Amino acid sequence: MHDEPTPVAPALAEAASAADGAARQRRKEARPQELLAAALTLFVEKGFAATRTEEVARLAGVSKGTLFLYYPSKEELFKAVVRHNLTSLIAEGEQLAACFEGSSSELLGLLVQTWWERFGNTPAAGIHKIILAEVRNFPELAQFYADEVMVPADRLFGGCVERGVARGEFRPMPTHEVSLALIAPLIFMAIHRHSFGCCPVHGTAEMDPELMLKTHLDLVLRGLQVRPDEPPAKTHRKGPVKTAA
Repeated sequence: MHDEPTPVAPALAEAASAADGAARQRRKEARPQELLAAALTLFVEKGFAATRTEEVARLAGVSKGTLFLYYPSKEELFKAVVRHNLTSLIAEGEQLAACFEGSSSELLGLLVQTWWERFGNTPAAGIHKIILAEVRNFPELAQFYADEVMVPADRLFGGCVERGVARGEFRPMPTHEVSLALIAPLIFMAIHRHSFGCCPVHGTAEMDPELMLKTHLDLVLRGLQVRPDEPPAKTHRKGPVKTAA
């Protein structure tokens, strides 16, 4: 008596169907990232106003209807790009600062270096160019960017400065102004990367980002360091500015 042959074809078909289903699921899970990447590329290249949602969908390889399933408007798409590239990074920085055990100078150095590696030296740095060029015409996006990026970044860097003052590492300085002094060159470097850095301009010295960061930190941190010959001063705190009646 002979054994019946194993039905191979149905088993293969079932395995192929399962593999196709898994591939579709992975594709679906990756789709938001693909849409954000396509949107970032076009926003940086063309600007917010000139970018059309159908162009984003086409670049991502999906229909416009599929794009709107994830992001119902161009404004919401841009907000998602900002949240993905900046808001999340600032939140990580806040978590790092909350449990960091080293000196405040080391903490600021780590935050600045991480910013450059994860944002400034990536295509996402072009977001700063978009904001400066177009946000005046889109007040809702201006407020969104202030709430999601400017205020949290100021809180993060300002908190590190206050940490240094409280630990006796830094001399008392105006917290908000020091925070701006730390952030401003980072924004400048990002804008340069997506403007003059893209053009074959002659007669100007090349910018070395690593050297720029090192020099920037050296200047700011030396300015913050406690000076033995300086008399104690009151700590400057952030708060509302009072004007004369």
